[in-house]
Amino acid sequence: MFEKTVVCSLVNMIFATTEPESPEGNWCRQLDRFVKTHQLELAALSWGLWIENGDSKGTIGIDLQPQPHFVYCPKQAIENLNCKVENRLQEVLGIVDHHQPEVEVVMIAIGKDQIKLIHFEPQPAPPTCFEQVGKDVDSLLEVLEQRLSEQLQCA
Repeated sequence: MFEKTVVCSLVNMIFATTEPESPEGNWCRQLDRFVKTHQLELAALSWGLWIENGDSKGTIGIDLQPQPHFVYCPKQAIENLNCKVENRLQEVLGIVDHHQPEVEVVMIAIGKDQIKLIHFEPQPAPPTCFEQVGKDVDSLLEVLEQRLSEQLQCA
């Protein structure tokens, strides 16, 4: 279920800036609420995927089109996009490069013509979150994708 990557989506994306009150920016606010509500599960998912793959497939991403689903964002795709947007993603690349999976969660959300960095340090740490949640990666993916779809439809 999680084997797909987002190379084409990420590389071909146009980096656009929008006003915070625009409809295009609404998904960012909805996603912020989702992340705040589901920090424990997202940290558990992040750690579970790290255990399975390390960083061999890239950074975890949330592709919101056509339905919210988790993907991998290969580092090369992020670097290529950074070149296309005149190095405006240098900070994102720095965070991705220095990601400490045992302490923090790093994900890249992909919306229509925009990306958003998700970066937080959960309490407890991701390994403990994974233990506390007590679900396997596939179950976490299924539950989080469903909840995210529901939240985005309601808003």
